[in-house]
Amino acid sequence: MQHRKLGKTDLRVSEIGLGCWQLGGDFGAMEDERALAILHEATRQGITFWDTADVYGAGLSESCIGRWCQEHCDQAGITRPTIATKVGRSSELFPDKYTKERVRASLTGSLGRLGSDSLDLVQLHCVPVDIIKQGDILGWLEDFQREGLIRHYGASVETIEEAMICLTQPGIATLQIIFNLFRQDAIKELFAAAQVAKVGIIVRLPLASGLLGGKMSASQQFAEEDHRNFNRDGQCFNVGETFAGLPFDKGIKLVEELRQLAPNDMPLGRFALRWILDHPAVSTIIVGASHPSQVAENAEASDATPLASELHEQLSAFYLDQIRPLVRGSI
Repeated sequence: MQHRKLGKTDLRVSEIGLGCWQLGGDFGAMEDERALAILHEATRQGITFWDTADVYGAGLSESCIGRWCQEHCDQAGITRPTIATKVGRSSELFPDKYTKERVRASLTGSLGRLGSDSLDLVQLHCVPVDIIKQGDILGWLEDFQREGLIRHYGASVETIEEAMICLTQPGIATLQIIFNLFRQDAIKELFAAAQVAKVGIIVRLPLASGLLGGKMSASQQFAEEDHRNFNRDGQCFNVGETFAGLPFDKGIKLVEELRQLAPNDMPLGRFALRWILDHPAVSTIIVGASHPSQVAENAEASDATPLASELHEQLSAFYLDQIRPLVRGSI
C-alpha cells in the first residue's frame, strides 16, 4: 500500500481508504461480525484512512469503529488509523439550525463514539453553500481546533462550484468530492487550484455507487433502505450522489463499453481506482466494502501500474462524448 500526504495536514494516509457508510446498515443490515471483519481486513491491507459520519446509521458506524479500535488499537497495540468523520447533516443542524454549541455537541458525540481524545479530521457534511459562505461555521471549527477537540477540518461537497468556494477558506485542509470515470469534471479546474492551496482531495463514490465495480447487471436488486434503491432518480437527495447521476440502466451499458478500454489483465474496479490514483492532486480514495474480500480487491489498485497517457486521453473523450450529457443533478 502506497501513502500520500493529506493536504496541508501533518498526516500521511493510504492511497486507498475505507468508506464506512455501510457499517451503519444504510445499505442493508450488516451483522457486527462482518462489520468488524471488514475493519480487520482494512488494517491487514495497510489501509490507514477510514471515513465515517455521525449520521451513518445514526452513529452506528462511528460506534463500530470505536469498538474495533478499543479492542485492537488501544488494547493490542495496533497503530490507530486516521479516522475522518463528518458533521452537519443531522436533523439537529441541517438545513438551517447551525449554532456553535450544536456543532460542538455533535462533535462531542462523535468523539465519544469513536473513543478518541481528539478527532483527526472533521468534514462539513454537504452543508448548504450559503452556510459556508457566511463563514461562521468555519470560525467555529477553527476554535475547536485551537481547543484540541479536532486536529484538522475540511469539507465534503456535492459540486465543483461548492468545492471552489471552499478553496477560498484558508483553514480548510481537505475537500471530499465525487470523482470517478463517470464524473471527471474536477480535472479541468479544481485539481490545479487544490494543489496551489495545498488542500488534499479525498475522493468519494469512486466506483459510482458500485457501477464501476463491474459486477452489477440490469436486473440488480438493492435493499429497501439502500440509497441505490430509494434515491435512484434523486427522490430523497441530490440525484448526482447515486450512480454518479446516471440513469442506472444506461450506466450498466456504459460499463460494458468501458470494459473494452481496460487493460486485459486488470479487473474493471481496479482499473477505475487506478485511473483516479493517476491524478496527483488526489490524496486518498474512500472505497466502501460489504465484505472483507472486497477490501483486499480494492487495496490492489495502489500497487497497480499507472495507466498510459493515451488511455487517459481515450477515457476523457469517452466521458465528454458519451457520459457527461447523461449526468443528472449538479456537477
